[in-house]
Amino acid sequence: MVMKANMKLHTLLALTMVMMSSVLIIGNALADTEKAKEHYNSGIQEAQAGNTDAAIVAYKAAIATDADYVDAYINLGAIYFQQKDYQKALETYSAATEKAPQNSAALTNLGRVQLKLKKYEEAETSFKTVIEIDSTNTDLYKELGKTYFYKKDYAKLIETLTKYHNKGGGDHLSHYMLGKGYQKTDKPTNAVAGFKKSIELKSDYYNSHFALGQVYLGQEKFKSAASAFKAALKANPKKYLASYNYAVAVESSNPENYTRSIQVWEDFIKLAKKNPKAKTSVANAQQHVKELMEAAEQADLQ
Repeated sequence: MVMKANMKLHTLLALTMVMMSSVLIIGNALADTEKAKEHYNSGIQEAQAGNTDAAIVAYKAAIATDADYVDAYINLGAIYFQQKDYQKALETYSAATEKAPQNSAALTNLGRVQLKLKKYEEAETSFKTVIEIDSTNTDLYKELGKTYFYKKDYAKLIETLTKYHNKGGGDHLSHYMLGKGYQKTDKPTNAVAGFKKSIELKSDYYNSHFALGQVYLGQEKFKSAASAFKAALKANPKKYLASYNYAVAVESSNPENYTRSIQVWEDFIKLAKKNPKAKTSVANAQQHVKELMEAAEQADLQ
């Protein structure tokens, strides 16, 4: 059955297909011709049925029939994004924003594609523009904050994500990024608060545990650092950097406990020895274990 033209249609915030998730961007399906509407609605039906190629054909037909049919561009771009064809998604959303410069869904999705393509300046412009259009959409501040995170513009990152949290938004990722902003600007107390909040929201989030350990290690709070790196390893046991830093923290917290230090360094070596990126670190750790064994022998003789 052909849907009514004035029915509100939806496009996913995450740029997946319309009407397939509860997280949506709102769009209005208004076409100049009944034929364009038919093609557009056919595209929705094909997408819902999992017939991606047919959906692409239908959306393209809607656009060919009515070049100003913006929702067809939005849904076509969503398919390209889902397929990781970011260049086509970029072209499609760019065309949509040229047709409708005030369309918040098109601008938001354009910003996300630009972010994927590492076009950070363009993404910043897109998100700032859509925030001017719809400042009530708090999630846009997270997207803009993410852009500043990748740009390493930590002052603007802190400002933007603080606004996001003050407006009632916030998840483990936004608090992690805020924590990194504070960490990079030498504000360790604020950084710790950000990482702890992130962990509170997602207890198995490796990045926050690891970053928290880094801050504590820099503060020479070795027991706290060891605890954080241990939690990071629990979240992802294959991360050799967490194992390395855990060994550093454990040894630094009690340098005279040679047995324990040797154990954690050997655990690191076992985990990392097959990783080409860790070749130098493994070699250094193996030499350090020999030194610890010698020191332990000397201590026993005294």
